[in-house]
Amino acid sequence: MTAKRLIIFIAIFQSFLWLIHFFLYETWTFSPVGNDTPEALWIKLVVGFLSVSFIGASLLAYRYNNAPLRAFYRFAAVWAGMLTFLVVAAGCSWIIFGVARVAGLEVNFHGIVELLFGAAIVAGLCGVFNAGWTRVTRTTVTLANLPAVWRGRRAVLISDLHLGHVRNGNFLRRMVAKISKEKPDVIFIPGDLYDGAAIDAGRAAEPLNKLVAPQGVYFVAGNHEQFGDDSKYLNAVSAAGVRVLTNEKVEVDGLQIVGVPYRHATHGEHFASVLRGIGVDQRRASILLTHAPDHPEVAEAAGISLQLSGHTHLGQFVPWSWIARRIYRQFVYGLSRIGNMQVLTSSGAGTWGPPVRLGSNPEIVVIEFR
Repeated sequence: MTAKRLIIFIAIFQSFLWLIHFFLYETWTFSPVGNDTPEALWIKLVVGFLSVSFIGASLLAYRYNNAPLRAFYRFAAVWAGMLTFLVVAAGCSWIIFGVARVAGLEVNFHGIVELLFGAAIVAGLCGVFNAGWTRVTRTTVTLANLPAVWRGRRAVLISDLHLGHVRNGNFLRRMVAKISKEKPDVIFIPGDLYDGAAIDAGRAAEPLNKLVAPQGVYFVAGNHEQFGDDSKYLNAVSAAGVRVLTNEKVEVDGLQIVGVPYRHATHGEHFASVLRGIGVDQRRASILLTHAPDHPEVAEAAGISLQLSGHTHLGQFVPWSWIARRIYRQFVYGLSRIGNMQVLTSSGAGTWGPPVRLGSNPEIVVIEFR
């Protein structure tokens, strides 16, 4: 994205945030009898600060990394998540008020707003709690022509940790501990280990040194590693003992493990060209590690047996989860099939933007091969 386009995007997004906050402010201060709630200056100042907090924190986080900024970013990110629930609550308040007026009923509008805003805040806090509770989910995958030595072996799939200003090396250490308890034979990390913010990439990746799997640990870059030059992230992951796959194939006990980073898998024709160059043997079982389930039809045509992805987060929380389902259809989450290929998409272990999950759970996926 060019600097000009980035500035335009930020301006549009910030204008959208201003409109949302104005809507919430007007909903809170509205009085149906015509006497507006006194517009205290401090309320306006708080609303004004909140309206610019997320954009401001995000811009600072892209360049700086210190304790006060991390605290500010976490606060702004949580508030950004709360906005969705509060906007829904405000909209429902107006609908209830409108229906009551049409029906000739008198209602306490501000009482309704207080009740629904309270429920929205509770929902948001539940989402914050849920986002910090990483589950271990289990699934079984049956692959044709799977080498005999791979039958019964287990893999761990962990994606989208988004190490940055909300989650850092301590979070990764907890995830590594959870993975180690599973004693996997192989570990797959399909991108977005980092969040793309200013961070000591090497220090954040150090806990990966503790990951041990007999058949290896493999990583491909996601979109957040590839906002710009991805070398610092990839070098940090490699230094931690993880095999970074970039448009290549490795053979592990007869199983083909293929890795295509996000940047090379976003456009169907280029993705197909990359897979042709890698040279997948369609007569044998293969696993493709790529960040997003954008073009599963391309991977299926190339003869891949199983694609492992993340990226979608299952939308993180409603109503964004509904939008994610519309975009990615059956590939948005879990195990699905297209032709002769299976696709396993994880909802991810971390979060992007608001550290909120409601309607989706953070997870580590344990796969048993048959």
